[in-house]
Amino acid sequence: QKLIMESVDQSCSVPPGFRFHPTDEELVGYYLRKKVASQKIDLDVIRDIDLYRIEPWDLQEKCRIGYEERNEWYFFSHKDKKYPTGTRTNRATMAGFWKATGRDKAVYDKSKLIGMRKTLVFYKGRAPNGQKTDWIMHEYRLESDENAPPQEEGWVVCRAFKKRPTTGQAKNTE
Repeated sequence: QKLIMESVDQSCSVPPGFRFHPTDEELVGYYLRKKVASQKIDLDVIRDIDLYRIEPWDLQEKCRIGYEERNEWYFFSHKDKKYPTGTRTNRATMAGFWKATGRDKAVYDKSKLIGMRKTLVFYKGRAPNGQKTDWIMHEYRLESDENAPPQEEGWVVCRAFKKRPTTGQAKNTE
């Protein structure tokens, strides 16, 4: 028990008042680029998570930074192919699945394209009958060329958060 507490304390070793709120450009241009190149990240606060083995409501514990309550969580994940020979990515968990929504958004550093941001929504259950939840994830990938096919495997950096229900919308328990 004592050993577990010590390791938890070490994982929370950020100075008081520390706020981690990187921009899209910082997530892709600094954190993801260094992760992909296996370079040291100065303040290592983004955890590696197997997204396909964890439910969104468990991210809060796994991706804790310091002791402060957060409403968004950051993590690195490795994209898995859905089928060995295919190009589609598997985003299913035990309780549900992440489904892409809308178009990918380009991430620029000044005027240079450095990455893409995909928005995903978590559904409980199995496709095509899943029940939409308030969990949203932005998945960022490095982009080498605007015309290149999207990279379907390799590291991505993600920001997950729970959308606040709009007024008049029924509150979801999970």
